[in-house]
Amino acid sequence: MLDRDATLIDLVRDEETGTINTAFHPSHLRLLPGVVEGLRLLASHQFVLAIATNQPGPAKGYYSVEAVKKTNDALVALLSNEGVTIAEVAACWHHPVGAPSGDPALTFDCACRKPKPGMLLDLRASLGFDASQSWMIGDSAGDILAGQAAGMRTGLIFAETRCELCPLRAGVLAVEKRATPDVHGATLFAVAKAIVALG
Repeated sequence: MLDRDATLIDLVRDEETGTINTAFHPSHLRLLPGVVEGLRLLASHQFVLAIATNQPGPAKGYYSVEAVKKTNDALVALLSNEGVTIAEVAACWHHPVGAPSGDPALTFDCACRKPKPGMLLDLRASLGFDASQSWMIGDSAGDILAGQAAGMRTGLIFAETRCELCPLRAGVLAVEKRATPDVHGATLFAVAKAIVALG
């Protein structure tokens, strides 16, 4: 199981406004360094690859569910062109607070939003994987906690030069105070190599 934003693809930076957001259009997609190599390595060791991503933008009124679905489909196609197969994509559209301009139907405390394990449990049921032999890889404490709650081992991606995300500004130890990942590295390739080394 793979997180999407800041794990597989880069965040979107608007130089005019100074804002940082998640991708909501296929043109935003930029694979991070080491992603293709890491996914190919995991696939070569018989790992089935799936994505589990929190996408609260529609609940906050930033963009539509359809826009994110198009972006997710484009990401799957982009990775397929690199020889990487994504078996399934699960997305949580919800947010417990939302925003006045958001979709009120998506504003509630759901069971699927990481750090809760709902998406991972749904993927387990859909794909039929053994949680004890599986991994959740992401860039935040929420990813680690969700993986652990689903009975999976966990890998944290943290590059010290990429600290625009508040929960990680204090480094790996800020995450480990909440939940210790089984492996961590600066790129997906580094995390994949650590996972493969564990056997």
